[in-house]
Amino acid sequence: MLMPGVPMASLSRALCVAATRPRWSPACSLGLRPLTSGAVPTTEKSVPYQRTLKQAQVAQGPTRPLPSTANVVVIGGGSLGCQTLYHLAKLGVSGAVLLERERLTSGTTWHTAGLLWQLRPSDVEVELLAHTRRVVSHDLEEETGLHTGWIQNGGLFIASNRQRLDEYKRLMSLGKAYGVESHVLSPAETKALYPLMNVDDLYGTLYVPQDGTMDPAGTCTTLARAATARGAQVIENCPVTGIRVRTDDFGVRRVAAVETEHGSIQTPCVVNCAGVWAGAVGRMAGVKVPLVAMHHAYVVTERIEGIQNMPNVRDHDASVYLRLQGDALSVGGYEANPIFWEEVSDKFAFGLFDLDWDVFTQHIEGAINRVPVLEKTGVKSTVCGPESFTPDHKPLMGEAPELRGFFLGCGFNSAGMMLGGGCGQELAHWIVHGRPEKDMYGYDIRRFHHSLTDHRRWIRERSHESYAKNYSVVFPHDEPLAGRNMRRDPLHEELLARGCVFQERHGWERPGWFNPGGGTAPVLPYDYYGAYGHAAHEDHAYGRLLQDEYTFDFPPHHDVIKKECLACRGAAAVFNMSYFGKFYLVGLDARRAADWLFSADVSRPPGSTVYTCMLNQRGGTESDLTVSRLAPGTQASALAPAFEGDGYYLAVGGAVAQHNWSHISTVLQDHKFRCQLVDSSEDLGMISIQGPASRAILQEVLDADLSNEAFPFSTHKLVRAAGHLVRAMRLSFVGELGWELHIPGPSCVPVYQAVMAAGAKHGLVNAGYRAIDSLSIEKGYRHWHSDLRQDDSPLEAGLAFTCKLKSAIPFLGREALERQRAEGLRRRLVCFTVDEKVPMFGLEAIWRNGQVVGHIRRADFGFTIDKTLAYGYIRDPSGGPVSLDFVKSGDYVLERMGVTYPARAHLKSPFDPDNKRVKGLY
Repeated sequence: MLMPGVPMASLSRALCVAATRPRWSPACSLGLRPLTSGAVPTTEKSVPYQRTLKQAQVAQGPTRPLPSTANVVVIGGGSLGCQTLYHLAKLGVSGAVLLERERLTSGTTWHTAGLLWQLRPSDVEVELLAHTRRVVSHDLEEETGLHTGWIQNGGLFIASNRQRLDEYKRLMSLGKAYGVESHVLSPAETKALYPLMNVDDLYGTLYVPQDGTMDPAGTCTTLARAATARGAQVIENCPVTGIRVRTDDFGVRRVAAVETEHGSIQTPCVVNCAGVWAGAVGRMAGVKVPLVAMHHAYVVTERIEGIQNMPNVRDHDASVYLRLQGDALSVGGYEANPIFWEEVSDKFAFGLFDLDWDVFTQHIEGAINRVPVLEKTGVKSTVCGPESFTPDHKPLMGEAPELRGFFLGCGFNSAGMMLGGGCGQELAHWIVHGRPEKDMYGYDIRRFHHSLTDHRRWIRERSHESYAKNYSVVFPHDEPLAGRNMRRDPLHEELLARGCVFQERHGWERPGWFNPGGGTAPVLPYDYYGAYGHAAHEDHAYGRLLQDEYTFDFPPHHDVIKKECLACRGAAAVFNMSYFGKFYLVGLDARRAADWLFSADVSRPPGSTVYTCMLNQRGGTESDLTVSRLAPGTQASALAPAFEGDGYYLAVGGAVAQHNWSHISTVLQDHKFRCQLVDSSEDLGMISIQGPASRAILQEVLDADLSNEAFPFSTHKLVRAAGHLVRAMRLSFVGELGWELHIPGPSCVPVYQAVMAAGAKHGLVNAGYRAIDSLSIEKGYRHWHSDLRQDDSPLEAGLAFTCKLKSAIPFLGREALERQRAEGLRRRLVCFTVDEKVPMFGLEAIWRNGQVVGHIRRADFGFTIDKTLAYGYIRDPSGGPVSLDFVKSGDYVLERMGVTYPARAHLKSPFDPDNKRVKGLY
């Protein structure tokens, strides 16, 4: 309803009178015409729900007495808090308590649009969304007899260009692996489904009939009812004022109690589901929570004849969504210049901001273009509330590395209702069983390096870019422009001058590929896409090269990467891998710790190096890494600390180094092993020289005999390279003869230059991680967090050789593997090759004998075999074990964007299946 005495506002009126300033969106350019100045008629600030909890009468003080103790205390009564409490109760946790400072939903949940879209460009998110939908549409009503307010009106994604439609077709193919019904519609079919829509500029649409909308008040009250029926407690009007922390006998900080204005609750476990206020709760406990608060808005229209029962609409290219609201629409979107909420108030409850029409106007033209009747439709109310956003547009979950027993369930980027059910379930499993059921690394707070989680500029820049690009096409090789150059290794400038085009992985700049002869392509300071008075970068080399990546075809530099790969196979390539995590595990209990942590037997003589996995108690893979045994010594150096007892040198992928550090630290703490974990990642660089000519090149640089007899595969030595002491390891991650050189920081440049000089006559080239991706998949080597994840066992992934199951040595995850081996594998990782030269990137559906049996996790082009390779896990539709005969006996096709391509399944890598090349046998 409008305020008394205020004339009706319409979207066209708002468009005509709002003041403008130049804008550029990374998702689209609306090209707004110059507008006249003037005041927009004020409309009511009100959410479009028939029922909220704002009107409920609240007594002074808590709504029920505080217990003195609790097994778990959940802070925050929004979507995530209620879902987490409900799933904890379902897992049988007694004494779980939810504390809400005001009323349920009063923070950000009450004003959410409540949209649920089932298809996302992530298999894990598709599973999470499916669980949310199941909870709100079925489980809660069955348990309580109450309707949550779920409405299944369908969802429609709009494609105004070919690339956008290709993206939707990728989602459709992935959906087939999960039973999500979807249809690509022509413009005419779209018009028949949604008669009020303008389809003149459409390439097509993706229609998902079982998408829908959720009601925040109805959902959260029903969740609370179901949780309390199972013994949980919900206490409203009880602000938390502090987190009491204790330090145990081993110096480990642990949660002890939650303090409120009305007393304290002793508890070993706290879950921070405080949304926008999660940072303040984190500060109470000394925990860093990397999120920012922003204004996020939509407007609610007056009644629209003929809009009833229409699906919700996402027009990504116009950066706008249209949510069905009875006989009206809610219109919102994501802009390039969102307003930051700089000073988050702890008194803000059931609150809304005044809508800034200068900011919101950019969505109106797109909405009117898509549904022209909106031009003459009145605006009933505006909704502008706070939401929390994170540096990578993914939630923050899991146990905080700074404080044991302190879990995060926040930073949901305005998708807390949509992801709440799936994430609440996983968070409950995390708390109760020590690990989530699914691979949640992409949401785990430990994905961020500790140097970034309280870096204000990095958090602000990256969160802004993630917000502004929320509706951009998700291309496989996109890179951020915000928060760059945070962590650079000693070779950065040297490689930049040689044409390196860098990628960013959790703060590190690492080589992506090399553009020889193309000049330098430095990453410039972030320009906020021209927002907030920043001058947008008009034309710069890195931006131009990145634009070339915006394709689902082979990029223009496909042949440049091909040259890097073929040089490695035919001569040699040098890879800068300095961003790798480099840890030392040393001390009196280091051997006991290593035996328990690592799936392989790493307690071999000093000088040996072993490729191994680290597992969780469910047998899932937390990491793959190399572990090198060290001899004890009393003289500390950059290449080895002084230690007594046993020692190991660990090399792990740099993108997951923080995760590895946290996993190892947790295990050491839980088992009270007397040893130290030392991080030397910033002190050491690392280059790897791979290829048939690597021995000849390095023999000129190193003062060691590199013959097979003197320097066998999987061994390491301290040697001198061009006069500098380095640790040389004979290893390969691409399937070639090669060595890694682990180098003290000050020595990196002279050693690298010496290697390049020696390699000049042998055809040595620089190569980056795009080449590594191609070469490693060609050889069949696994990449953690793509074809090897926390919910994949080594047995399923074809890595049984990394598990010491033939020994009697206990190790973390062993019992789960033994059960799996006895029962038979219910899924298995399979390599596929496709003869037709077609780019694949993952998410393609796998068909076997006319049935969908899985989807591709990782794919790339293999230049040596001149074929596309793809890896994915397959299941038997009958539910039985997946035997090798089952794999071999099927006829396979891979579905890419709705088109199927014949594929051949392989049980071994099609490239050098006998592993001759790593042995130097060419």
